[in-house]
Amino acid sequence: FRIMAGKVKWVTDIEKSVLINNFEKRGWIQVAENEDWNFYWMSVQTIRNVFSVETGYRLSDDQIVNHFPNHYELTRKDLMVKNIKRYRKELEKEGSPLAEKDENGKYIYLDFVPVTFMLPADYNLFVEEFRKNPSSTWIMKPCGKAQGKGIFLINKLSQIKKWSRDSKTSSFVSQSSKEAYVISLYINNPLLIGGKKFDLRLYVLVSTYRPLRCYMYKLGFCRFCTVKYTPSTSELDNMFVHLTNVAIQKHGDDYNHIHGGKWTVSNLRLYLESTRGKEVTNKLFDEIHWIIVQSLKAVAPVMNNDKHCFECYGYDIIIDDKLKPWLIEVNASPSLTSSTANDRILKYNLINDTLNIAVPNAEIPDCKWNKSPPKEVLGNYEVLYDEEMAQSDGTDRDLRGRPGQSTGVKGSRARDSGKPVLTTWK
Repeated sequence: FRIMAGKVKWVTDIEKSVLINNFEKRGWIQVAENEDWNFYWMSVQTIRNVFSVETGYRLSDDQIVNHFPNHYELTRKDLMVKNIKRYRKELEKEGSPLAEKDENGKYIYLDFVPVTFMLPADYNLFVEEFRKNPSSTWIMKPCGKAQGKGIFLINKLSQIKKWSRDSKTSSFVSQSSKEAYVISLYINNPLLIGGKKFDLRLYVLVSTYRPLRCYMYKLGFCRFCTVKYTPSTSELDNMFVHLTNVAIQKHGDDYNHIHGGKWTVSNLRLYLESTRGKEVTNKLFDEIHWIIVQSLKAVAPVMNNDKHCFECYGYDIIIDDKLKPWLIEVNASPSLTSSTANDRILKYNLINDTLNIAVPNAEIPDCKWNKSPPKEVLGNYEVLYDEEMAQSDGTDRDLRGRPGQSTGVKGSRARDSGKPVLTTWK
């Protein structure tokens, strides 16, 4: 089959093997010899070239790509926070019950992203917030990097070594004008298992933003640190304590190459059900699903909803010791390399199931079809939210009057949390 030179990058051997096998199964190899169509599996860099006005590329109806043109509205750390803040304000202006605040002015339902500022632009606002609680710990991340690169923790203003004050203007400037940072309040009370911090990597497929249609992959996993967690300020520089990224943890002395410091989501569920109860566990996962839907709704109005596009995002979620989930970031190119045997199986199936939804029924791609595949092709995916279906059924409400009647991804009744239940998916 034909791939246009210079426009596609195989990120891993898994991607290549899965795609080739998938194409052969569908009979696409033979069809493609006639150069009648192209399926593009692209990196986030090459996608810009395809939709750039300067290049002059025009995709035909039988060509689809695996990123939205401006995916960075969700996957750049600063833009994600910016869009979620805008979404909150819009809901507040509309008088939506979702934007309700408590007596301290804190969002009751939309408080799922840690307090975050952009540097250098919001430096003065950050200092003002920092001085309200000078004993707090903050985490600094470069906006455009991944795999834990460039991240460090601070608990004193003097520790921001990569930035400096401009004495003439009294404004805050970066030593590198090319690189912006976000600084977020560090979740210093994470839920620990075996004394170690972990986060969740969940995969979410979006086939269209308008109307929003997204799918949750059931085979996510937890990533554990190799060193036991401590909030001690003496360990702020020890990334093996604080950062769950495999790219960092694999260099630790205690890294286990057999299981890779990973648990499946199903194992986490079993653990929580046995230690906290099934009802509490179900409520936690309902809230995680709800956070994901709200983050997608936040960027939907600004996303370039090109009909040739779909995208599989990697969501990073941290759970604190009160079982409150926090959205940390969203990845446009979640790692598809395999560090363990289980990893390879999971990611092989992930790519295969993604393809079956993006182009179902083993047919030649057609970007004009309505992108609502039959249930039998979903594999390990399940429908998380279908805006079109929800609206047609009259069930697309942000809050339901009676608590305890939320419809989850599997149609089950959510638990009564003692507050109005959020209803955001079919």
